[in-house]
Amino acid sequence: MNLDFESSKTVSNFISVPAGTYLCRVGQVRPGTTRNGDERWSISLVIAEGQFAGKQAAWDNLVFSPRGLARVRLVFQAFGLPSSGKVAVEPSDLEGCTAFVEVRPAEYTAAGGPVIRRNEVPYAGYRAVEGTAPPRLAAADDAHAVPTDPIPF
Repeated sequence: MNLDFESSKTVSNFISVPAGTYLCRVGQVRPGTTRNGDERWSISLVIAEGQFAGKQAAWDNLVFSPRGLARVRLVFQAFGLPSSGKVAVEPSDLEGCTAFVEVRPAEYTAAGGPVIRRNEVPYAGYRAVEGTAPPRLAAADDAHAVPTDPIPF
């Protein structure tokens, strides 16, 4: 048998669940910034119930740029978080929140590297869980709020 390992592409497969819509909870939130300097929160979505409970459904990003705020609003609405007016929100406010999340496989090639397969969440891939009480967050002008820069919705 003749093999040419130089001509084959390396594939990194990080898909742990099939495409579908799952009840997910936010496992963790990792704050960071985009290449443009905008604040970005990477959120880990863990399946909350069913056959794949406990498995990583996907990582998704919330970008707090003027262009990204429309999607942030959709995601916050699905999680039952404030999505209008001025509010002060911390990454920890998202941890434990639940919503129905659609995931689908995506494939891309890293710069000069391997092909990477992972699940992604479409733009409007979040749906609220009916009957859940939203968490209480301080209004941006609340006297007891921790001083933070409010998110301008």
